[in-house]
Amino acid sequence: MTTTIPPVSKICCIGAGYVGGPTMAMIAHKCPHIDVKVVDINADRIAQWNSDRLPIYEPGLDEIVQSSRGKNLTFTTEIDQAIRAADMVFISVNTPTKTFGVGAGRAANLEFVEKCARRIAEVSEGHKIVVEKSTLPVRTAEAVKRILSNTANNASFDVLSNPEFLAEGTAIEDLLEPDRVLIGGERPESIEALVEIYANWVPRARLLTTNLWSSELSKLTANAFLAQRVSSINAISALCEATGADVDEVAAAIGTDSRIGPKFLKSSVGFGGSCFQKDILNLVYLCQYFGLPEVADYWEQVVRMNDYQKERFVTRMVRTMFNTVSDKKIGIWGFAFKKDTNDTRESASIYVCRDLLLEKARLCIYDPQVSEHQILNDLEYVFTEGDNKISEAKRELIEQHVTFASSAQEASSDSHAIAVLTEWDEFADANFDAIYASMKKPAFVFDGRNRLKDLDLKAKGFEYHGIGF
Repeated sequence: MTTTIPPVSKICCIGAGYVGGPTMAMIAHKCPHIDVKVVDINADRIAQWNSDRLPIYEPGLDEIVQSSRGKNLTFTTEIDQAIRAADMVFISVNTPTKTFGVGAGRAANLEFVEKCARRIAEVSEGHKIVVEKSTLPVRTAEAVKRILSNTANNASFDVLSNPEFLAEGTAIEDLLEPDRVLIGGERPESIEALVEIYANWVPRARLLTTNLWSSELSKLTANAFLAQRVSSINAISALCEATGADVDEVAAAIGTDSRIGPKFLKSSVGFGGSCFQKDILNLVYLCQYFGLPEVADYWEQVVRMNDYQKERFVTRMVRTMFNTVSDKKIGIWGFAFKKDTNDTRESASIYVCRDLLLEKARLCIYDPQVSEHQILNDLEYVFTEGDNKISEAKRELIEQHVTFASSAQEASSDSHAIAVLTEWDEFADANFDAIYASMKKPAFVFDGRNRLKDLDLKAKGFEYHGIGF
């Protein structure tokens, strides 16, 4: 007998992270008739979502949360109750790259997704629509369905794929006016139930429906294509520096070609964030698994080029500063992987700082949104070895060579150089006359985002070095 699908009135989202929190806040904001509960085992994170200082910095997010929290939007650790009461359950947990076992360094770690599926199967009653919101490799829904089919409560389930396409820093804009919302599934009635939710504010022409496998693969493919463009222009930036061309002028020229377009042609010290590298490596693993080594090699080169760009940036700094940065203070401007977010996952800053520390540089770090605690955690993690432990020598290196500042100007005082690693708008408004006066001479600026390119810092006395010119 086919289960009828009534309109969704209660939603549970497992995972209060960068995707689950903002997405559910927007659904609650736009659908006041739906009760939305965001659940997480991390009590501290839930407490932050219920406080005046949210765990995620995203322009416009605080206002969206405030509009619905305490009304139809709840953040709670009461996971089982929320699952049991919900008509629709979103799985929005982290799927990091495996660091152990089969597929280590490439495959996605689906441990948390599987645990969610088992929890849903264990406590559910009646019929539920389970929605994959996490970024997952193709065919993951098959495993989720098999787990859900082994419930002891006579519950029934439909599984949908609804990947996110949010860009951090513009997530609220992306949620309000998405290019598309992709929904993959097998049962039309369940697909329509999710379509009806988004249709409260998204035009139906932008609500795309596919089969499950196309939806899962589309997310990985979209991120791979975007990262490929960044690595491509970064590869050209090296050639520009060698030949005297200007990478921004090259990007503008090719970007006017309607077949190419201007987006994601901004050269930089390298891409970061939670998705690009993870998704490409996952795609590489899938290609290898299905016996497509040439395809795997093609996509892996995108990641290799990104790593090369970060290494090249540090090498250029060392060579320019008379082949040594040992015991030299360097002001680090920005630690988030991009502006308007406090997310540091796979940030180029982590790896640039690591390599500078290995050169014995003294770093003074400033970021307007990233906490000192997060920065230290990231630096310790990137120095961990095979046993997932950091040696005492590396810990001492961090403790003795890393300090923090409350402003970009403070980070630069008495420094030999500035490294701009995040394109925060405030950096262009800094008092460069005062900064120059406070620095050692020659005063080097290494602009990994070309954020200060138009300020003519050379006229102020700086020795300025950007990317790709």
